[in-house]
Amino acid sequence: MDLLPDNSLSLTLPGSLEQFELICPVSFVLKSLINLWVVKFLDVLEAVSEFLEPITGKESVYAVKLREAQNKRMYYAIVQFAKSNDAEDIISLANNKALRLEDIGLHSGCKIADEKLHVLWTANDVSVDFGIKLRKFIFLLKYHDLEYKLQLSYENIYKIEVHSPRGRAAAKYLLIQSVKTQLSRETELCGAPRIYKKDVRCSEEVYENPSLNYFRDTPDDQWVRTTDFTPPRAIGQSFTLCLELPYGLKLPDFQENFPEYKESKGEYILESGSSYSCNPDLGAMVCPPPGVDVPYDILFKVNSLVQHGYLPGPALDVTFFRLLDPRRMNMNLACIEFALEKLFHLKESCSEPSVWLKEQYRKYLTSKKPPLSPIMSLDSGLVYVRRVQITSCQIYCCGPEVNVSNRVLRNYPGDIDNFIRVSFVDEELDKFFASDLSPRTSNANGENKTDIYKRILSILRNGISTAGEFNVDVCFKMGLTAADIREWMGNFCHIRNVAKYAARLGQSFGSSTETLNVGEHEIEVIPDVVSRDNKYVFSDGIGKISANFAKKVAVKCGFKGCTPSAFQIRYGGYKGVVAVDRTSYKKLSLRRSMYKYESEHTKLDVLGCSKFQPCFLNRQLITLLSTLGIQNRVFLEKQRAAVQQLDAMLTDPLKAQEALDMMFAGESTNILKELLMCGYKPDVEPFISMMLQTFRASKLLELRTKTRILIPDGRAMMGCLDETRTLEYGEVFVQFSDKRHIGSESNQQFIIKRKVVVAKNPCLHPGDVRVLKAVDVPECAPYGGLPHPNECSGSDLDGDIYFVCWDDELIPSRQIQPMDYTPAPTLALDHDVTIEEVEEYFVNYMVNDSLGIIANAHTAFADREPLKAMSKLCIELAKLFSIAVDFPKTGVPAIIPQHLRVKDFPDFMEKPDKPTYQSCNVIGVLFREVKDVEPHDGSIRSFSREVARQSYDRDMEMNGVAMVDNPSTGRQ
Repeated sequence: MDLLPDNSLSLTLPGSLEQFELICPVSFVLKSLINLWVVKFLDVLEAVSEFLEPITGKESVYAVKLREAQNKRMYYAIVQFAKSNDAEDIISLANNKALRLEDIGLHSGCKIADEKLHVLWTANDVSVDFGIKLRKFIFLLKYHDLEYKLQLSYENIYKIEVHSPRGRAAAKYLLIQSVKTQLSRETELCGAPRIYKKDVRCSEEVYENPSLNYFRDTPDDQWVRTTDFTPPRAIGQSFTLCLELPYGLKLPDFQENFPEYKESKGEYILESGSSYSCNPDLGAMVCPPPGVDVPYDILFKVNSLVQHGYLPGPALDVTFFRLLDPRRMNMNLACIEFALEKLFHLKESCSEPSVWLKEQYRKYLTSKKPPLSPIMSLDSGLVYVRRVQITSCQIYCCGPEVNVSNRVLRNYPGDIDNFIRVSFVDEELDKFFASDLSPRTSNANGENKTDIYKRILSILRNGISTAGEFNVDVCFKMGLTAADIREWMGNFCHIRNVAKYAARLGQSFGSSTETLNVGEHEIEVIPDVVSRDNKYVFSDGIGKISANFAKKVAVKCGFKGCTPSAFQIRYGGYKGVVAVDRTSYKKLSLRRSMYKYESEHTKLDVLGCSKFQPCFLNRQLITLLSTLGIQNRVFLEKQRAAVQQLDAMLTDPLKAQEALDMMFAGESTNILKELLMCGYKPDVEPFISMMLQTFRASKLLELRTKTRILIPDGRAMMGCLDETRTLEYGEVFVQFSDKRHIGSESNQQFIIKRKVVVAKNPCLHPGDVRVLKAVDVPECAPYGGLPHPNECSGSDLDGDIYFVCWDDELIPSRQIQPMDYTPAPTLALDHDVTIEEVEEYFVNYMVNDSLGIIANAHTAFADREPLKAMSKLCIELAKLFSIAVDFPKTGVPAIIPQHLRVKDFPDFMEKPDKPTYQSCNVIGVLFREVKDVEPHDGSIRSFSREVARQSYDRDMEMNGVAMVDNPSTGRQ
């Protein structure tokens, strides 16, 4: 063996495929380079990266280069990390062999008793990485000539148990449970692991030139997301992973990361079982046996309990389902619902559900007051809707949940139980990335669609069913089908573009408030206002509403004593905004640009209206304003003022009211404001103090993650058309209200007469920021050559909200020519759109939804490039973004070339798994200034018994009421 470099450390570490020895120098080459001398190697390039990345972080290995040693008898690898800290971490972790185990048995199943696991599937020779640094468990195994990786986030783990049977010959069992407390039902999935796969490569392929180099961005070296590959689809039905370990094996200290950790001695039983799901391809779905009639809403709740881990699927026998049949049990349906609802509040899974149900029924039958249904009555306009979340290998039934109604649900009030809101999400409740559905390169068979893509498309086409009871395609008991509903919604036959067809279908499902009926004789169709060359439509998406009718609509929307100046509406096949016109004699004046499809629906639905909305800067606006010459000092001063206001609200009642009015408009703050007006002090009354701390923390988080800075001299406003044709090109009329309570009678109005800056989010091109002259009574003049809404990110007047600011410090001295936002030509079919094409478009939309990728790339490049948002790369991204925005209407995707993909990110984007640098530009400075801001020292941190006693206000006591201690409970 060659002599080792000076200051080197010899370590024997486990590799992903076999043991190999690494020689690591203590000193680093170029800060983030270390040399690894490989004595034995097999699939070296992948072995090195696969060994290091689970420890140092996802994609922390930037490059691996294989080089021949001087003696010609061995190779060594040069590994370049994204950050120097990653290289340092590997040396500190290298000697801890408990972090990674080899040749382990893995069992997947359901815990049916404290000391018993119902095993659905077993794998041997599994490599396990406990991922202390990554906060992820990683399991590597081979199955049918493929390598699989199971990745389970710490956040999806509720409990870890270690069972150590007595006797040295016995195995030790490590149980990882993905079941959480009842809050998980409301906040997050208690998910299965993410599953990846790739082909097992032959060693001779690896060592053929030019494969002596590995780079992180090489597509062939990426794992591909996949679905449940086990024969009985066991992972989708399992809520416990069990590792079978040799006796005496040392394990990491799990208690540090998992509060719900326990060790126990004694026998542990692995019971061989079989699939319990009636639809294993979907996940854990249960249904009653033949001859047992379980009501749909009860069956939905049982599935929710199983899928969230409160009921073990294998324990649900015929006896259990018979207990759910109201007629068989002669039991009130409310009693059954109440009993099942109680299961959500149990800390552990109910191992004997039949026994538990019988006990609950016994209590109800002997009680003088039988329980009421847990479903509460709702206010007008609200409905209960069930929701289904579908991941790569599991399904979760949720709800029913409160939703604002829509046109379709209002038309079928008796069939609401048959509607389901379906969403496709990742295991951590995040959206799927495009690469999860379609990797950048094809596999050996030429396919570029993953199994997740196929799963989603299959579910859209085949539906979700439990014993025929519910289905994505809205399968009704009385013969009503989804096709019937689409026919009622309107006539879409003239739409030959799939994307536009899908958008029009969704138009009727938008949450809205139903107001009044408007007959055909009560509307008029007025011409659009167009440019001289007919290229631009100034009136795109906007019409008029008479003042008298607007008052009636406002009352139906809950306004008292005031009428909004504009409403965002849906009427029949029309959509857009109608502004109040005091000269109009027709209830509605609609334009051709508002007409989307033919419909006989005559009720006016309101989606929103003009109202008080505070104005905030964000990273995109700051980037563009900085590009246009606004100094960094201005943004820093604005942020500091916002932080000072947040600090002051914790001690000053008046400042607290001002902050709640300005920063938290639209949020539930009325009770807090009433308490403050009654004289309660924010730093004394514990409820107010903790609520204000929560509001402050949320705004500080927005400052850190979004650079969302309040601008008092500005508003977020709905755009309207100058129907009088009196504004010159470059002029705008800005009128805002000081009203901060919806429905309030006080409505003081102000008119701005100065320069204003106008933009619409999202905005990426410097030309999206327009400086206009706000006037009161302008002289008559014709329209200009280009609509100002179109200049602002290619927007229109069908409900877009604009950033309007009259703060002199934020008005740039120069403007850039607006970008051409002419949309790409739509793709028209030669036949009527079919629902199968809509289903495929839905999945393709997930693949081509690149808005977030483009926006993040723009932020990163604008921070690094000297010309900021005016750089060539950023202009390219702005054009791509425009195409991506129009994709839902045109069906034309934005293809991101390789040179526009970001390699390293500024620190303020907080991507710990990516190469990162410290930003020197304004957003980086703003980020670091608020990154570590702590809660106010004088605030009340928690509501304890002592705090309650100190804060008790005897002036609030009613006659006959007193605070008394209850010795039996220790409560008051």
